[in-house]
Amino acid sequence: MWLFASKAFIASLIAQKWFEFSRLWFVLTLFIVNLIVMTFVFYIAGIIVVGRKRALFSDAFVISLLGSIIGALCTLFFPVIGILFALLVWLLLIRHYYETGWLGAIAVGILAIIVYVVVLIILAILMGLGLLFLWSMLA
Repeated sequence: MWLFASKAFIASLIAQKWFEFSRLWFVLTLFIVNLIVMTFVFYIAGIIVVGRKRALFSDAFVISLLGSIIGALCTLFFPVIGILFALLVWLLLIRHYYETGWLGAIAVGILAIIVYVVVLIILAILMGLGLLFLWSMLA
């Protein structure tokens, strides 16, 4: 009986560690995919709003990376006001790296949201997901 209990205990520990590892792997993969998509989105929005000379792909990557990390930390530690602070951080990053004013940063931000939703819809259609399912994910 004791041998069976110890095997069950070891199996539950292995399963728990495997679940934690798979969760970590999923979060890391999601972060990388989101970083890649957001980099392209900010690059396209930057080209449209501020032009090719000021909207570099490397700047779009840095905006996406820093904005994602700082935004996640802000919303983690300050759930209510952190969202507003994260939005301010995104706008400051856009303003700094694309060398534009506040209106230009807001325009890039709004256009980035529009491009992101369009890319999401296109990916959903290509993957065979219904728009109703996509809408439930956005809401």
